[in-house]
Amino acid sequence: MAKVSVGLRGWRFEESEIFTDEGEFKPLDEIPEDPRERLMRLVSLVEEPCDACYLVHGDEDIQQCRQASIVYGEPREEVLLCDHHEPDFLYWFREEDGRDFVGDAVFADAFHEWFADGGRAPDGYGGLDYVDTDPDELPSPPDANEIQRRLEENFVEGERINLRDYGPDADDEDATPLTEDDLDAVDLDTDYPTK
Repeated sequence: MAKVSVGLRGWRFEESEIFTDEGEFKPLDEIPEDPRERLMRLVSLVEEPCDACYLVHGDEDIQQCRQASIVYGEPREEVLLCDHHEPDFLYWFREEDGRDFVGDAVFADAFHEWFADGGRAPDGYGGLDYVDTDPDELPSPPDANEIQRRLEENFVEGERINLRDYGPDADDEDATPLTEDDLDAVDLDTDYPTK
């Protein structure tokens, strides 16, 4: 099967991972974790303004901002762009070492800072050519209420989650469980370095 964009261009999904054979979205618990996270994030991004437009106009003139049509980056560190500002992003990414920030928690901030400092693509700098094949045949992503309903569908009231099941040793059957002494040894007043 092919890769498709849903809602915004940029993030691409394997059709077989997110759609049923009938062409409808699969239940969330049947979608692998990474595509599920991206789909759920897309719900809140689809109608957001372009980041570059927002940096130009701000809250005062937000109605002047174009709606985003493209998303780059990772969920929660993404950059939203309109067609007009995509060349600025691509120039930053290709020519201004933006690719050095791929996977970094400051990816979006680095682009925003460059753009806010006057960074722009030179006149005539090209964007990407996209091929839209039957975009109207793809179903619209579920809205936020539908996502919430689907998440609650399999929720059992009072179900407890053991965070140790999701830790670094979750799959290690020989792992030694944490004890009270282990937790007492943690110094919560220590200043740890940040990026």
